[in-house]
Amino acid sequence: MNLLRKILFPFAILYGFITSIRNFLYDKGILKSHSFDIPIIAVGNLSVGGTGKTPQIEYLIRLLSSKYKVATLSRGYKRQSEGFILADSTSNAAILGDEPFQYYQKFATIQVAVDADRKNGIEQLLSQSEKPEVILLDDAFQHRKVKAGFYILLTCYGDLYSDDYMLPTGNLRESRCGAQRADMVVVTKCPASLSLDEQNKIKTKLKLSSKQKLYFSYIDYDEFIYSEDKTIKVDEIRNVDKLLLAGIAKPEPFFAYLLNTSDECLAFPDHHHFTENDILDIKNKSQNKIIITTEKDFVRLKGGIPSGQLFYLPIRSSFFSGSENFDKNILNYVGTGKNIFVRHQ
Repeated sequence: MNLLRKILFPFAILYGFITSIRNFLYDKGILKSHSFDIPIIAVGNLSVGGTGKTPQIEYLIRLLSSKYKVATLSRGYKRQSEGFILADSTSNAAILGDEPFQYYQKFATIQVAVDADRKNGIEQLLSQSEKPEVILLDDAFQHRKVKAGFYILLTCYGDLYSDDYMLPTGNLRESRCGAQRADMVVVTKCPASLSLDEQNKIKTKLKLSSKQKLYFSYIDYDEFIYSEDKTIKVDEIRNVDKLLLAGIAKPEPFFAYLLNTSDECLAFPDHHHFTENDILDIKNKSQNKIIITTEKDFVRLKGGIPSGQLFYLPIRSSFFSGSENFDKNILNYVGTGKNIFVRHQ
C-alpha cells in the first residue's frame, strides 16, 4: 500500500460508513429493491476490476443457453451511448461497451443488452416479443435497486476481499460484510498448482456462512490465437517475435503465457478507448510483427490494424473441482426459481 493511500485512510472510513448506511437501508426495506418473476443471476465483486467477471459470465452462458433463452444485461462501461440498447447487427464496441459486444459476437442465440439502470433494462427485456427465460446481470453486486434471485461473488486469488480495504485506501467498493449477500463465492485466477491445503486456508480467511458455497477457478487459455480470417496454434508462435497488447486490469498473466524474450509488451488501462495516436503508436512499435491481444481489446482494435496482423487469445474460466455441483446449483435455481443447493459429495 503506497503512502498516499495510507494518508487517505480517513476517507476510506467515511466511504465505508456511507456505503454501509446505504446497504442497511436496502436490507431493512427503507430503500426499495425490485424483484422480478424470472430467474436473475447477478455476477459481481466487492473490489474494482480485475476479478474475471467476463469469463464467468461466458461460463454461465455456455451452461444455460442450450436449455433456456438467455439475456445478459450490463451497464456498458465506457460506451459512447446512453439508455437501454439491445444489441443487433448495427452494434459495435463503442455503442455497447467492449464486454457486451464480445458476448454478442460470440453467442448468436442470446440477447445482449446494456442499461445503467438495471431495473429499466430488465423491464425493457421483458417487454420484447422474444422474452428471455433467465437474465445474467454483469457487474451488478452493488446494484441494490434490483434484487436478483442468485448472487455469485468473485474475488481474485492474491487480492482477496478479506485482505483488502475500502476505497481510496484499498480497492473495495463496499465493506467486506457485503459478501454475506452472496449465494456462491468464486476465488478466480488461481495458479494451476493451487493445493487443497491452500484452498482450505483461503476458505478459513473468507469466513463464509454454512449456506454459502465456495469454488476455486483458474484461467484456461485457448490452444489457438485467432484473427478475423486465420487461426494459428499458440505453440507455433511462442518463439516468433511479436507485440503483446492488453487493456485489462491485470495483464501480467496474459503476457506471461505468451511472452518470448524478444517480445514487446504494451499495457493500457482497463477498458481503454484506443485513439488514432494509440493505433499509430501500436503500428510503429509492432514493425509489422504479429500483434496478439485479449479478446475484449480485439473488438476495439479491429478495423484499425490490418486483419492479417491482429490476433486475439481467448480465455475460459475453469474450476479445480466441484464444477458439477456448481452447474447443478445454477440449473436447480433457474429451473425452480429457488436457491436449492446441491451439497458437495
